[in-house]
Amino acid sequence: MLTDVQIRKAKAADKPYKLPDGGGLHVYVSAAGGKLWRLRYEFDGKEKLLSLGPYPSVGLAEARDAAANAKRFLREGRDPAVEKRLRRLQVATSQSSTFEAIAREWHDLNKGHWVEQHAFDVLHSLERDVFPDLGTIPIRDITAANVIAVLRQIEGRPAVETARRVRQRMSAVFVYAIASGRAENDPAAAVQKAMKPLKKGRQPAVTDLEQARIVLRRADETPASPVTKLALRLLALTALRPGTLIAAPWAEFEDLDPKSPIWVVPAERMKLRLQYKDDQSRDHLVPLSTQARDVLRALRKLTGRTPYLFPNQRHAHRPASENAIGYLLNRAGYHHRHVPHGWRATFSTVMNERYKHDRHIIDLMLAHVPKNAVEGAYNRAEHLDRRIELAQAWADLLMVDQMPIEDLLSLRRSPKPGREMAAVI
Repeated sequence: MLTDVQIRKAKAADKPYKLPDGGGLHVYVSAAGGKLWRLRYEFDGKEKLLSLGPYPSVGLAEARDAAANAKRFLREGRDPAVEKRLRRLQVATSQSSTFEAIAREWHDLNKGHWVEQHAFDVLHSLERDVFPDLGTIPIRDITAANVIAVLRQIEGRPAVETARRVRQRMSAVFVYAIASGRAENDPAAAVQKAMKPLKKGRQPAVTDLEQARIVLRRADETPASPVTKLALRLLALTALRPGTLIAAPWAEFEDLDPKSPIWVVPAERMKLRLQYKDDQSRDHLVPLSTQARDVLRALRKLTGRTPYLFPNQRHAHRPASENAIGYLLNRAGYHHRHVPHGWRATFSTVMNERYKHDRHIIDLMLAHVPKNAVEGAYNRAEHLDRRIELAQAWADLLMVDQMPIEDLLSLRRSPKPGREMAAVI
């Protein structure tokens, strides 16, 4: 058996040679004088060599321990060389095993299958609600209790639907980690039934016309950014989904017909199945009433130099959050009584009561497609003349006795400027 002195005194020779220690373990001395621990062994009828590290970085005792460990693998029917590669891979992956690192990998892998806005929403929800608490923790160490604690914070805002979406995204990250060998279980799946239940029924909405007018008047009188107030007014006039409105770029308003302006919302920004996103026949046409055009002119003076009608105040290249409109309604006294999405129900109820024979056209104005027609052809311009008439009729009904835009813009803004428009979806 070798001694440390023998190894230390070994000199370079004309040719490489070995210093045997027994049992296949030896020091390989190169022609240049370098010394490397190696183990000769047989596996599956073939002779193999396993490098254990250079001397003196790996000492005699350490080399013997490594050889003994390799022989244990052999007794268990495992190849020591394969085990070494797996161990090296495990060390490498452990350096990127935090929840945030794996979540970003998962997002990069999937974002090509999502529309741009959805990809942004997914990552931002994790950055906002999950990474601050769990981002730096190794994903193997995250428990169901950790996950539910994060979700309870979201539910407490209150944002129950958001909490459920975040849980689904966290679960997908855990599944990805399991598949890539960096986790053993999905604690986000385990907490699904422990979450706060969703309230059944439609989102809160005022559906009486006079009460709807009061909603706008109270919101106009509430301290807030004028851009937020204009966003609320345009949302009410167009009955679009809040997310569609708030992410509207000025580029969509460059070629409007001044006599009969129609806002074309590309299919890729509508709430459609992914396979329809590039189908221009599914673009949504929004007739712009006189009052809606007044809002756009006022907005152009305020935000016309940015890419979006409603830019984020901290990052002007991004849209603001639809939450801004919700916060304004809450401060105006409509918390749990009327939400931004509720204007769609307001429009539908009021207009269907007055124009019973136009129910199909009103559905088109809300971008509703009958279930039996989803897979069929979709005529985006169907009944367009009547839709223009109904859009103006709705605006005339809703805007009775509303504050002139000039007065709205002159009001003092929120005591905390920008707060309601700062968050990004």
